[in-house]
Amino acid sequence: MSLAGKTAIITGSNSGIGLGVARALAGAGADVVLNSFTDREEDHKLAEDLGREFGVKARYIQADMSKGDQARALVEKAGVCDILVNNAGIQHVAPIDEFPVDKWDAIIAINLNSSFHTIAAALPMMRKAGWGRIINIASAHGLRASPFKSAYVSAKHGIVGMIKTVALETAREPITANAICPGYVLTPLVEAQIPDTAKEYKMSEEEVVEKVILAKQPSKEFATVEQIGGLAVFLCSDAAEQITGQPIAVDGGWTAA
Repeated sequence: MSLAGKTAIITGSNSGIGLGVARALAGAGADVVLNSFTDREEDHKLAEDLGREFGVKARYIQADMSKGDQARALVEKAGVCDILVNNAGIQHVAPIDEFPVDKWDAIIAINLNSSFHTIAAALPMMRKAGWGRIINIASAHGLRASPFKSAYVSAKHGIVGMIKTVALETAREPITANAICPGYVLTPLVEAQIPDTAKEYKMSEEEVVEKVILAKQPSKEFATVEQIGGLAVFLCSDAAEQITGQPIAVDGGWTAA
């Protein structure tokens, strides 16, 4: 399908899943707005290169997703938002009674609150255009819990609940709202952690991937950023216009049990 003439804003998209989704949407013809909290020359060049590669308009807009006013300003600066992909996120692991308050606040602000602000800013644009797609990148942890991840699990469950609410509020409009819930995805960040994790557990890299990193993922295979991007493109298609309010797992069977 072609998304030519549509503009997509993807938060947290200068690497990993966010960049993979941006590339997939650009590959389908959408103009894209990349974002992160940094404002480096390489961030802007990344957008320029992506636009040149796919023959679309691509921009980079710096905004700190931990700050609600900047999250809203991102959408306002873009000027148009047909497709909103809330991907920005951080993680911290600790027992709840030892969880640093500043880490809790940052995770909730970036992983959950920012989506509230961007959706609130984008919906009027979508309504004016008569079409819209909202996609929150949640997690298998939006459907299942794990110990020591209280803030992340709370935020991702909240993201799923938010999507369901937005879907009900827009059910009679040509706007859909869904959540993609990835399991473990092979991003550059995860890939870089494999050798050190293997040394820590005194295993081969193959063993540590299967027995430690992918312990909860029955397929014993990582999802890829291309697969997440492909699902995002599908959710923007006419075939998906009756899919709304859904958390869609891409987790190799993790949440099937």
